[in-house]
Amino acid sequence: MDIQFTEEQELLRSSVQRLLRDQYDFDARRKIVASEEGLGRRQWDEFAELGLLAAPFSEAVGGFGGGPLSTMIIMHEFGRHLVVEPFVETVVVAGGLIEQAGSEAQKQAYIADIIAGSKLWALAWTEQGSRFDLATVTTTARRDGDGYLLTGEKTAVLAAPWADYLIVSARTSGHRHDRGGVSLFVVDRRAANLDLQSFRTIDGRRAAEISLRGVRGELLGREGEGVAALEACRNRAIGALCAEAVGAIGELNDATLDYSKTRKQFGVTIGSFQVLQHRMVDMFIAHQEALSLMQHLSLSLSEGEAGLSRLASGAKSKIGYAGKFVADQAVQLHGGMGMTDELNVGHYFKRISSINIQFGDPAYHVLRYAQLDAVA
Repeated sequence: MDIQFTEEQELLRSSVQRLLRDQYDFDARRKIVASEEGLGRRQWDEFAELGLLAAPFSEAVGGFGGGPLSTMIIMHEFGRHLVVEPFVETVVVAGGLIEQAGSEAQKQAYIADIIAGSKLWALAWTEQGSRFDLATVTTTARRDGDGYLLTGEKTAVLAAPWADYLIVSARTSGHRHDRGGVSLFVVDRRAANLDLQSFRTIDGRRAAEISLRGVRGELLGREGEGVAALEACRNRAIGALCAEAVGAIGELNDATLDYSKTRKQFGVTIGSFQVLQHRMVDMFIAHQEALSLMQHLSLSLSEGEAGLSRLASGAKSKIGYAGKFVADQAVQLHGGMGMTDELNVGHYFKRISSINIQFGDPAYHVLRYAQLDAVA
């Protein structure tokens, strides 16, 4: 599959490429990750100024109407440059949930600030023992006046230390594994009775363990229907993460090919060894297959085709395995220096490893694909 981009989409891609090439090289990225906050506020403001934060949103809420295809374009370039800022968490996940499930008042109150780059968001849905299941929720929410009080624990909440607001899944009825009874709530990250323990992830980002003890939340969407909203959100997030992974895979292939042309063993470049040529061909094929799947998924998301969950799981598993294969080969072919902090290859390896466990690892999605295939 080879998408023919429109003039506007080509302009978006070239604009992102130019911005990242000029201001987000590997050294700049390392400085951002090593900083106390671990986030480039100036870079985020530039993303907003360029319109990247508005691109996926519909025109009805102040966006540019680019949808999943604009997300794919942006995230593919972000993957090539290892961008750490929380575009997926804030724009694709939280922004998408607000646009999908929020009231008109909530859309007006929150989306404009996301587009302007003034507020960051994170989704708190994972719990201990949930194993990627959106319906496995023990955090509870009970009515209190015109709001709700949330009590429970959320684990490994990506981008939470940077966030101004959280979207939290909590159970308003039913039992731990029930599909019904899960609701979504907007929570101020600095609210009383919310405890956040932040930590660095292996790819240089930030995440947190969150404890809620009667924290006030604002209902987002209909009570008890949060799982359906999260499933649609997960499909969009998988589309974005697959695009990022494909960008990283392409860079690893290019770096490995360049290295094979200069690194010498026994007086000749290692790229002249037939066995390594075969291995790099396999890496190239894995990248091309992943690229095609990425485009197929993004087009299907854009057109709202049936069977999106099945397609998303298929793409997440296939691209996940392709990413692991290419990353493993790239590190091995670079030798010991492949995992050093000074070389970007190890950083791509770590980012691909992190992407593989976001919203479900490849093994989980293979099983889910099979289950959805049986239902279909």
